[in-house]
Amino acid sequence: MKVVLTIAGSDSSGGAGIQADIKTIAAHMMFAECVITALTAQNTTGVFGVENIDPAFVSKQIDAVFSDIRPDAVKIGMVSSVEIVYAIADSLVRNKAENIVVDPVMVATSGSALIASDAIEALVSNVFPMAAVITPNIPEAAALAELSIHSEADMHLAAAEITRRVQDACNRAPAVLVKGGHGTSLPDQANDLLYLPDDSAVWLRGARIDNPNTHGTGCSLSSAIACGLADGLSVEQAVRSAKAYVAGALGAQLNLGRGSGPLDHMWEFR
Repeated sequence: MKVVLTIAGSDSSGGAGIQADIKTIAAHMMFAECVITALTAQNTTGVFGVENIDPAFVSKQIDAVFSDIRPDAVKIGMVSSVEIVYAIADSLVRNKAENIVVDPVMVATSGSALIASDAIEALVSNVFPMAAVITPNIPEAAALAELSIHSEADMHLAAAEITRRVQDACNRAPAVLVKGGHGTSLPDQANDLLYLPDDSAVWLRGARIDNPNTHGTGCSLSSAIACGLADGLSVEQAVRSAKAYVAGALGAQLNLGRGSGPLDHMWEFR
């Protein structure tokens, strides 16, 4: 059985974070492991509290996982402090981790901030360089590239700028998936741009699914990509497979909670 490790925050409502990751990995018939970086008190309407895990304990969790059931891929989600960024980077280098997917979680679906501003630069310099792919949405890509994004052309510029920033930090770059689900000049479409390290780009086009319940969409997508990489798929194949999985989970139209509700992670088994 393939094994995927998620390093992320816990969502007490079960729709995003570690909980969404584990459900996604299980839906792909793989074994899920987890390293918790933060505890959150949240539901579909908002985030009401965050408690960071001690960075040394984050490292201890990672070492424990790798020393016993070594993962075939790693997904990194919510990393809210500089110290935790460093702990993750050092631990993954020490354990020679492979097939790393980074979802640069900055703001929850409800609008609550989930990362300290000074942790963003640490993430770019220390974690992005070891990734196979990073998966920013439109607001995250705009923040990382320090550009406004209003069109597909802007998405391309942002992806290129993120690639340049990582290359400047370490002389290598991951693939960058800029997710178009937060809207551009094409509000009826959900077109994603996969920008590859050789400066080529692939558009992954799809119709926008009419569903207001999108809590945990980014977490689920990045975990599904990690599953694809664990299974030996190329980055492009893994992204295409993950996009289809999330589209199905949204299309199932699960409706839970008073805010933006979660996906139906097990939609293929209903």
